[in-house]
This record gives sequence, structure tokens and C-alpha cells, in this order.
Amino acid sequence: MKPENDSQISEFILLGFSEEPKLQFIIFVIFISMYLVTVFGNLLIILAVISDSHLHTPMYFFISNLSFVDICFTSTTVPKMLVNIQTQRKSITYEDCITQMYFVNVFAVLDDLLLTVMAYDRFVAICHPLHYTVIMNPRLCGLMLLGSWILSSLNSLSHSLLVLRLCSPENNSQIAEFILLGFSHEQNLQPLIFGIFLSMYLLTIFGNLLIILAVSSDSHLHTPMYFFLSNLSLVDIGFVTTTVPNMLVNLQTRSKVITYEGCMSQMYFVMLFAVLDILLLTVMAYDRFVAICHPLHYTVIMNSQLCGLLLLSSWLTSVLHSSVESLMVLQLSFCTDVAIAHFFCELNTMVQMACSDAFLMNVVMYSSVVLLGVGSFSGILYSYSKIISSILRIRSAQRKSKAFSTCVSHLSVVSLFYCTSLGVYLSSAGTHSSQSTSTASVMYTVVTPMLNPFIYSLRNKDIKGALGTFFVKEIEK
Repeated sequence: MKPENDSQISEFILLGFSEEPKLQFIIFVIFISMYLVTVFGNLLIILAVISDSHLHTPMYFFISNLSFVDICFTSTTVPKMLVNIQTQRKSITYEDCITQMYFVNVFAVLDDLLLTVMAYDRFVAICHPLHYTVIMNPRLCGLMLLGSWILSSLNSLSHSLLVLRLCSPENNSQIAEFILLGFSHEQNLQPLIFGIFLSMYLLTIFGNLLIILAVSSDSHLHTPMYFFLSNLSLVDIGFVTTTVPNMLVNLQTRSKVITYEGCMSQMYFVMLFAVLDILLLTVMAYDRFVAICHPLHYTVIMNSQLCGLLLLSSWLTSVLHSSVESLMVLQLSFCTDVAIAHFFCELNTMVQMACSDAFLMNVVMYSSVVLLGVGSFSGILYSYSKIISSILRIRSAQRKSKAFSTCVSHLSVVSLFYCTSLGVYLSSAGTHSSQSTSTASVMYTVVTPMLNPFIYSLRNKDIKGALGTFFVKEIEK
């Protein structure tokens, strides 16, 4: 975030391996050959693993993912180099350089983590062969893959943010901090606001932890529906923890300051968990659609591998979306007004505060709202249109009631989340009312995560039964 009058670097020069024109053709042939061998060789491995059911084991699962990462790794650097050799241009734009650096870090760390996971897989297979299938179950494999992606993305993001700070000219008036104005300037209201948000935060944490505890402790709840529900609870804990603790600390210390790095990190994680919420709610709608419209094929369609892939793709999509928009915000400039009329650093608010041209940022932001928000909501509506038509064809009143009851909780959460979150971004196109935006943001960042456990547990006998059984066992111990 740099003032408009600084000497911003717009591009870099990649010198490559040699400046001799005669050697350029040889270098081009060598690297395009290695690139094609890499891509086709790894694609063959992925194809072999997918097509042969005998290779659907943890070892080959990780090998196929390593092959995919290797394809992405080489595709991050080699094609650009080949284009530069052919066009005899060695320049790369500032944005492309930062983006390339980010993805090189992502795939390099992913390579390291996957090789480590594969070493652990071989350790279990050789040292504990009788327990191999129990230990290296599909859920653990999926979690290790997901953890590798998350760690690599976060590591790359942190490095990219640091480099962006270093690349700013030393003589510019870099903004070091922002002021979060919060909800009220009245000092008498601060203890009341603190008490309200602390209560909501604790309810959110304990409520969602109880959902996760119920699902993990009861084997009867190890189904796709409760698998996604427990992940939604985990995301809601992360969502509310991104914003509320910082606000509570500011209320207690009477300080409204948030550092530049803290603001950018908070904005990134708010976007990450918001998109994850959207995608998980969409996946849960698809799960209900399969369960009600195709009950005989439910266990075949919603197998553990598909559930893992849906969860992994949700994380990847949200991480990439948050990374792209965060990197674009880092290119915006701010003037002297650093007061944010909000209780956290929200993307839309930050873009409105920018004094540099934010047209491209607005295009990307609203395009993502349409693709991820409206697109996902349309998918949910389509799923429920099919679900309702299927329920209406059921003759038994008892079966109708049971089928409908499995959808009511999800529909309630979807309605609450979408009405508030989409309202923040769609209404901001025509108004700059900070008060209404802050209120709506509280609804989808704090209130919705707090209500989710109550909505699901109060209407769900399985959740209440699992929690009751767990606490009885704990008391007996």
C-alpha cells in the first residue's frame, strides 16, 4: 500500500542462463523437452492410479498427488521462461513476479511435506503391517493431504507479504497501522459491548467444539453429513477467532490500533473462512440432494474419497481466492485517512478506503462474489428444488417428515449466512453506510457461527444422543 507519488517498480528483468543468441535455441529445446517429459510422465502416473482400483491405496494416493504437484511446480516457471526465449523478452511484471514467487513456494513446500507424509506411510507399512489399513485410513490420508496444502499456502502467503513489504521504496510514507473505530465512541458502552461479544465468542467456541466432539466420539455419526458438519464447526471457530479476540483486546486496552501486517492477515483469514463457509454449505446441500433423491446409491456416491476431495477442493479454492485478492489489495495506496469504520479489516471496507485506482480490484471482488457467492447459492437452490420435488412424491407422511427434518437445519443456516454476507457486498455497490455494513458483518461473522451449533443440535436427536452418551461415560470414569 503505497502513496501515489512513490517510484513503484513495475517490472523486473529475468536474465536467464545465457545472453548468447546462438545458445537460446538449444536452451529452449532442452527445457521444453524436460517440461513435456515431466508433464506427460506425471500425467501417466495420475491416470494409472485413477484407472486401476488395485492402486487405490495410501501409497499411490500420495504418489498421484506428488505427481500433480510436480506438474504445477514446473508449470509455474518453465512456460514463462520458454515464452521469454521465443519472444526474446526478459521482462516480468511486478505482479507476475510476486505471483510466481508465491506459487513456487507453495509447490516447493508441498513437495517437502508430501515426501515426509510418504515416508510416514512407508514407516507404518513396514513397521506396523498388521495395523496399516487401520492407521492409514482414508480420513487420515485426506487430513494429511489437506494439512500439507494449508501449511504450504500459509507459509507462502507469509513470505509473499514480507517480500511485498521489502519491495516498497525506503523513502515512501508507508502506512504502518490502521485505526479500527468499532461500534461506538461512548466509553460507557464499551463494557456492555465487551460483555456481549465475549459471551457470543465463548458460546460459539464451546457450541462448535461440542458438535466436533459429538461427531468424533460416536461411530454412528461417521457419515458424510456429520463429517461436513464437523468441518463447518471447525471453520466457524476459525472464522470468529479471526475477528472477535482482537476486538475484545482493543476494548480492554482502550486501543483501536491494528498494525498493517495484522490488518492484512485478518482480512486474508476472514475471506478464507467466509469462502470456506459458502463452499461447505454448498457441499452439504449436495450431500442432502444425493441422500434424498438417490438414497439407494448414497453410500456409493458419497464415499470417503469423494468427501475428502470435496473438502480438499473447498480449502484450495478458498486459499487461492483469498491469496489473489489479498495480493491485489497490497497494491492499493492509502492516503492520510487510516480510520476504518468497522471492528475488523474487511475486504470491501479496505477497497473503499483506497485513494488509488481500485477499478480492477472492484471487478475481481464483485466477480468473485458472483462466481462463489451467487454461483454457490444457485447450486443450493437447484439442489433443494430437486429435494422438495422428491419429498412431495413420497407417500408416507412419516418419511416426508424425516426427509424434511434433515434439511431444515441446513436451510436455516444457509438463509442466515447468505442474507447477511451477500447483503454486505451487494449493497455496498450503491451505499457507503459503515453502520449498516458493520451490523450485517456482525451477523455473518459472529452471530451465524454462534447459532449454527444450536440450530443443528436442537433439531438433531443423533447429536444430542451422542453428547449425552459421551458425558455419561465421562461421569462414570
